[in-house]
Amino acid sequence: MNPEIRSLKSIRSVVFDFDGTLAELNIDFPRMRQSILRLIDDEGILSDDMASLYVLEMIETAAAEIAATRPENGSAFRRRAFEIIRAIEMEAALRGRLFPGTIPLLEDLRRSGRKSAVVTRNCRSAVLQIFPQSDVYCDLLLTRDDVPRVKPAVDHLIRSVQALGTVPRNSAMVGDHPMDVRMAREAGVRAVGVLSGHSTERDLRRAGADLVLKDASHLLSLLS
Repeated sequence: MNPEIRSLKSIRSVVFDFDGTLAELNIDFPRMRQSILRLIDDEGILSDDMASLYVLEMIETAAAEIAATRPENGSAFRRRAFEIIRAIEMEAALRGRLFPGTIPLLEDLRRSGRKSAVVTRNCRSAVLQIFPQSDVYCDLLLTRDDVPRVKPAVDHLIRSVQALGTVPRNSAMVGDHPMDVRMAREAGVRAVGVLSGHSTERDLRRAGADLVLKDASHLLSLLS
């Protein structure tokens, strides 16, 4: 048996990314980035210095820079920026859906005695628009609204593992993005990549995935 698969036998908790892993949520990220970059430009900040950052980190970096000289403007900028990205997320959520295998997978995980959680950079409202019964099928949902530092900050994942009452070595992180894989490796959690999002197997393997699956629904057979 493949040693990576054998190592999954001891898994007692599974933490899932949401968008691209459990659900189809086609957020217009280019539009989101451009909207925030325009907002940064309007504040007189050189947005070119932030173009390589993820959008949430771009917002926090710009807000801190603005607040250094204009505290009240920094807070106002942050509120407006999050209003923009929340609106784009909700627009996508209205068209989104869970993948067909998501509910059966979560039900089977629970029947097997394993805990499950969702960690996501999305806002809670967008997740609940698509998955209103998340509390029925998952033991924990941690969105960006619920943590001080979102993934790829490793404490987003560690917080979920601790809340589930397990430890990293007996946990797995399942995600469609290299970010999820790198975070899992840093946390000492088994890293499972899935191809249901926009990343290739090569992307996920290069990030350090222990295993790459076509989609998350294939996971349970490997845990059994």
